[in-house]
Amino acid sequence: MPETIITSDRASVDLDACYNPSTGVLDRRIFTDRLVYEEELERIFGRGWNFICHESQIPDTGNFFVSFIGEDEVIAVRDRAGKVNVLLNSCPHRGNTVCRAELGTTKSFMCSYHGWNFDLDGSLLAVPNEEAFYKGGLDKKDWGLESAANVESYKGFYFATLDPDAPPLIEYLGWVGKLSIDMMLVDGPIQFLDGIHKNRLKCNWKFAVDNLYDWYHVKVTHGTAFKVGLVTEEAMAPNDQMVILGEYGHGIGGPGLTLEQQAEFDRRQASGEGESQWYDIQAGHRTDAATREMLGPVGHRSFGHPNIFPNLWVTHTRQMCLRIPRGPFETEIWWFNYLPVGLPDAQSKQSIYSHNHVFGPAGFLEQDDGENWSHSTRGAKGTRSKNRPLNFSMGLGHDTVSTDPSGQSGIETVVNEHGQRWTYQCWKEWMQADSWQTLKENHSKPPQGSV
Repeated sequence: MPETIITSDRASVDLDACYNPSTGVLDRRIFTDRLVYEEELERIFGRGWNFICHESQIPDTGNFFVSFIGEDEVIAVRDRAGKVNVLLNSCPHRGNTVCRAELGTTKSFMCSYHGWNFDLDGSLLAVPNEEAFYKGGLDKKDWGLESAANVESYKGFYFATLDPDAPPLIEYLGWVGKLSIDMMLVDGPIQFLDGIHKNRLKCNWKFAVDNLYDWYHVKVTHGTAFKVGLVTEEAMAPNDQMVILGEYGHGIGGPGLTLEQQAEFDRRQASGEGESQWYDIQAGHRTDAATREMLGPVGHRSFGHPNIFPNLWVTHTRQMCLRIPRGPFETEIWWFNYLPVGLPDAQSKQSIYSHNHVFGPAGFLEQDDGENWSHSTRGAKGTRSKNRPLNFSMGLGHDTVSTDPSGQSGIETVVNEHGQRWTYQCWKEWMQADSWQTLKENHSKPPQGSV
């Protein structure tokens, strides 16, 4: 029987019927329903692998960085053995946070309420007046900070899961998730910059996620950015697109090169002749054999936006972004900024300028997008409008997945909504699964053939 979340005596959201992948029709009540949101915290954020921080943010003993898994605040900290722990930032005595700083260095974490003190591995070290007040009745080994079920790293990117039954990180990421991270390393090792750009938008987190695959909106939404010369329309809105879909909801969508365009680029690079094209800057970072081998024969031709499900967006502005849920109607946006190690000063300054002016709270593009997401969320709250479904049918049934002998695959097409459809199809499967075992057995494999 289809699983149903009851929202009131008058309405419900049928998870089985809320999205139809054969038509691309989506029930917009999934953006505003409180119980749907609470299930997302449990079944998606509480179950999946969530990005926490990069190794360059916590290189030494006692270094910590505070982040979120859904609405659970967590501390990533490197202990004295060099291990990275992810601890729930909530004292088991009264629930107070034990770390108020966003990042820093410490020898221990002390709760500011009653002074309980915790080691870097989360164990309870000391309790004020323990003998006098507890009279030997407190077993400290039972009252440490709760740890994430598992913490693992891929090439210095630390992820954590709260579910002990989650598969290993490398299995969860698959080739598409790994490719998404590898794309950030095309210029070599990277260093994350201190200070995360943070702001809140009055939107549901899923609107902020599915937009990263949306290249239909660019010419309309970001017209002002073209007019002032911040970005060029040719580079921002090419019709040549490539979509890459991976297990568990990971995906990459946006501009991409055909094999013919790649061959033409290589010919121009070798000869020094021919007119420059929209893709030259991006392709120029991927000319050496080692980079192409790392990204793969399909991956190195993709210049789109990756999303590591559920909410980690990678851009080509040397930034990555978390969309952290803050209820059905609000999302906290975190922009992480990084630079390749040893990047010349002039290029570093240019990247930092882009960090500040393209995305983030002061960014041209993010301000445009945030307005749209907020109004889309508001439109899903109306008595009549919430019952009007959304249309994600662009390109449906008109394209084909091409698979390379390496096993990598992609959809080479024009502007489309394949990435959005894949996101909501996988979202529904996560929400319907009652355990990791069920999800592993019943989740959709990336499509082949016609899509």
